[in-house]
Parts: sequence; C-alpha cells; structure tokens
Amino acid sequence: MNNFDKILEFLKDGLDKRCFDAVLIPVKVPAGDSYAWVLIKDKSLLQDASPLPPIMGVQGAKALSSITRNGGRKKIAAVMRPCEIRAAVELFKLEQIELKNIFLISIDCPGVLPLKEWLENIDKGKDTFKKALEKWGSGNMREVCQMCYRFSMADTFQDLHIGIMKEKVLFIPNTSKGRDVLSELDITPPADKDITEWKDKVKKIAEERKKKRKQAQSELRTKVAGLDKLLDIFSRCINCHNCMRVCPICYCRQCYFESEKVKYPPQDYLARAEKQGALRFLPDTLLFHIGRMSHMTLSCISCGTCEDACPMEIPVAQVFSLVAEETQELFDYRPGASIDEPIPLATYREEEFQEVEYSPKQEKRSA
Repeated sequence: MNNFDKILEFLKDGLDKRCFDAVLIPVKVPAGDSYAWVLIKDKSLLQDASPLPPIMGVQGAKALSSITRNGGRKKIAAVMRPCEIRAAVELFKLEQIELKNIFLISIDCPGVLPLKEWLENIDKGKDTFKKALEKWGSGNMREVCQMCYRFSMADTFQDLHIGIMKEKVLFIPNTSKGRDVLSELDITPPADKDITEWKDKVKKIAEERKKKRKQAQSELRTKVAGLDKLLDIFSRCINCHNCMRVCPICYCRQCYFESEKVKYPPQDYLARAEKQGALRFLPDTLLFHIGRMSHMTLSCISCGTCEDACPMEIPVAQVFSLVAEETQELFDYRPGASIDEPIPLATYREEEFQEVEYSPKQEKRSA
C-alpha cells in the first residue's frame, strides 16, 4: 500500500465512523487529463481521488467557498495543499467561507506542474510528478512552487497535517478537532522523536527554497521597479482577466474593472488618443493589475494559479508574490497562519507604522 492509499484508507475510516459526513478532495475526471473537486459521501468513490494531484486546475479554497459560503451543518473533511488551506483561512476572515463544520487537512506538497506542460504530454507529466514526490519537488514544478518554503504545516492553520516520509505517513494534529478525530480512529499521534527526521528534512528544504526565493525576487525586482518596467512586464496582457477569475482571494461578484464605470463612450477614447498621441487597446491594462494587487496583496498566498491561467505566459504569480511578501512584512502578517489574527486593513493600531513617522530621513527633512 503506497502513501496515497494510506491517506485514502484514513478518509474511508473517517466516513465509516462518522468523524465527518463527506470528503472534499480532487478526483481524476473520466478523460484522465484533469482533476475536479468532488464532495464525496460514498467511500467507494474515493478510489479515483488524489490527495495530491499533479496540477491545480481549480484552487481548493474556491471549491470550499462555493460549498460553505452560506454555512452548512454537514461535517466536511477538506484535503488540500497548504497554500489552498491558507487561502481558505483568508476567505474565512473575509466571511466567504464558514469553517465551523470543516475539518482542514493539509499535506506535504512538492508543488504542481504548469498546466501547459501537463496538457502537452500527460504521460510525461505523470512520471515527472512521481519523481517530484520522491524528491519533494523538482525544477519541473511551477516557478512559484520551486521557491515555496511554506509547503508543509508551518505558517498554515490546519486541524490535521499529513507528513510524508519515505514509506511513512505521519498524521499530526494541530487542533483539538484533529486530536479528537485521531482518537476516534484509534490513531496515536507520532511522538516528537518519531518525526525528528521528517522535521529536519522539511527545515532543510525550506531553507534552500528561502534562498532561492530571495535570489529570484532580487532579480525580478530590478525588472519591475517603476511604472515603465511594470508596464513592460504586463505589455502582453490581453485583458482576459483570467488571473482574477482563478484567484481564490478575488471573490467580488462584480469587479470594478468589468463594470460600466470603465466602459467609456467612443468620444472619450478619441479625446484620450488625441491628448496622448496614441491610445493602446485595451486601455488601462496596468491599472487593472495594480488595482487587483492592492486589493488582495495582504491575503495573497502565492498559490500560482493566476500565472497558470495566463494565456500570454506573463509571470503574474511571481510579480504578485514579490509585492505580497513585501507588503505582508510591513504589517508583520502571515496570511493563513491563524484564524484569529485579523487581516491588517480590517484593524487599527494606534502606534502602527510609528517607525515610518520617525524615520531618520524625516528627521533630517524637518531639521
């Protein structure tokens, strides 16, 4: 029995013993070329489920939001990647998900394959992903996945984390709900000494990815510094808004950039073209990306779905991840790490940003 089979057996036992009423998990579609989120009550249907599919067609938090936005009494076990769970936690804070009856299960993640490469050669993709599982990632994963250091249970709120180590599956509870479920299933949580090797490996890989992330972001920063360079990055944008539609944090039912407010009459376009000498169509492309960035940057969890969805292969996720990380550092905020920590812009602290107010530069200016 491989590790995925062990996880599926755990879920089947949970359904049998009524620890949860249903399981939300990716399931391979009949064509075999993709995966869909399915809410399963019949344990026999778990045979085609995959706790870690090779691709992320739909971000798991979006699926969970569609099920629980209006509440629900059924107990659901949601098996998701750490970044998907972090997005779910942020949506909970934004009142787009109800977590009361949700049992969040995260799992060590090697990353996902770019959708384009997967669809070009699915057999090769399966083999590549299998090797990535053994190595805990590879250079074939998406760019943001290769430098993700939150691929395990750290910085993520979950009821239960599943650690994978060689032929071992470690069921590690993180809340009382997690401990209660393990108790009902007669599973003893691993002692600290039993997970030392796993912890050491997670720490080692996380440190390596932090270094890679720092280097990649340093290089990217020089390419996007200033409006002119940022416009160059997004110059291929065709305003399809796919990045917005797949983003789990962009939950608005009506986006300002798709409203009547930005649909100008022809004479307005002509006037702008005359004033500027020329007018790019569609106009306000950069405004859309900056607007979306400012809207969700504090809750961005660097899942990479926006970049996967871009038909023009713009490094959207890498740019957003760079901006998000710097913004989140300013507020000392880690999205998805806690369900109790409010999103910074929803709170007010009297002495917030005091170090900016009394910066050396300002003291010199006032003198």
